[in-house]
Amino acid sequence: MILRHLHIILILGTFLRPVHANEGMWLLPLIQDLNMDLMVDMGLELSAEDIYSINHASLNDIIGALDYGSCTAELISHQGLILTNHHCVEDEIQNHTTAQHDYLRDGFWAKTYEDELPNPGKTISFFVRMENVTERVTGLVHDEMTEQERDESIEKIAREVIHENTEGNHYEGRVVPLFGGNDYYLILMETFRDIRLV
Repeated sequence: MILRHLHIILILGTFLRPVHANEGMWLLPLIQDLNMDLMVDMGLELSAEDIYSINHASLNDIIGALDYGSCTAELISHQGLILTNHHCVEDEIQNHTTAQHDYLRDGFWAKTYEDELPNPGKTISFFVRMENVTERVTGLVHDEMTEQERDESIEKIAREVIHENTEGNHYEGRVVPLFGGNDYYLILMETFRDIRLV
């Protein structure tokens, strides 16, 4: 999917009932094994494949992380229109607000592309894929290594894995330790930087 640029529409959400956050491990590739039973018991009617699929369209394709995870936003059009909460872009609205145009008080609506307000530094990232790379990353680690040698070996291989998966494309990658540092996962994200207030 190629987007001309991304837009933001602000939505002020009002909750009519209390919301309870159920904390825990939420890894998209493992959602069937780790989370689906609980979510179905709580009334979810989607399948794990509806939430995350490598080969088919799913929710993970339209939900992005603003500024690498400070908030979420949802992609709602092929032109890159996204929705988020007011507090997620309040700083950007404030930056555009002047004595003549109090956008925090009066709101804002861009009627044309030319009217859109750019927000340098604002990003949205979409999950591309996640892969267990434990064997590769820890393959050279052995019992005779010091902790520093172990960490340096893991870091070196992790950089190689990231480079191999991001070279020649516009993805960003990280290798993160999970499950108490027993497993290492490569996470690839696609990040967009032309975020405009509409």
